[in-house]
Amino acid sequence: MSERVLLARHSAFNQIVVTEDDVGLRTLRFGHDGVPQSIVKLGDPEHFELPYASVLPLCLAFVEKPVRILIVGLGGGTAPGFFHSRFPELAVDVVEIDEEVLEVAKTYCGFTEDARMHVFVEDGRDFIENCRSRYDLIILDSFDSESIPRHLLTLEFLTSVRNALTPEGIAVANVWGRAINRLYDDMLLTYREAFEEVYILDVPVPGTKIFLALPRKQEMTREQLVQRAREISTQRGLRRDLSNSIAGFRNSDAEHRRGGTVLRDVN
Repeated sequence: MSERVLLARHSAFNQIVVTEDDVGLRTLRFGHDGVPQSIVKLGDPEHFELPYASVLPLCLAFVEKPVRILIVGLGGGTAPGFFHSRFPELAVDVVEIDEEVLEVAKTYCGFTEDARMHVFVEDGRDFIENCRSRYDLIILDSFDSESIPRHLLTLEFLTSVRNALTPEGIAVANVWGRAINRLYDDMLLTYREAFEEVYILDVPVPGTKIFLALPRKQEMTREQLVQRAREISTQRGLRRDLSNSIAGFRNSDAEHRRGGTVLRDVN
């Protein structure tokens, strides 16, 4: 399938490239050869082309009646658009360090702000460390052209994330798996140090994992997660059953770890 380039622009942080394929899907990348940051189908907030994005809504199985959500990393606005559209009771805040990304998301990816959706142009760590209100859900989905910025991996940062959650909230992180991420075991160990409970979701396409980090102990079996995912899909009238995105799910206690070191600001 061919793609045509709609935009190639350098910002202060990256080269932002937007392409469109033959069926109208628009892809935002950092660099012409970069991995897709977002793939958007204009006018369809339920369309998840990237497998990891289809897994993110499963985090709602852990939270009763969420009110406020924070997403670190805008991309093309796929995840914020889904939560804003299908959960009208949610106030959605997004933190994006690159003002050019916000402009491109609005111009080329159909992203909009309103009374329930607001973007803060700021470093995600600075925002979380200084925020005064708490969130029921915090999604960490910030990547540069190659990886997650290191200052968003440390114990000090994750402690701030935990402090920014409500007691019944959850933090969700999109991470590369061990096969392509030399820091995977360090990251898992650091999350386990910062939070009381950490679960791991496997994404249907290998290579990506989702960490579900809780500031409390909460038991959740795969069977319970499947049931809650089906309930949410039915209640919200989603056209796709969220339970179909569960390729694997386990408590991180069951994950085989190969050593690892807690990541700190001074490492």
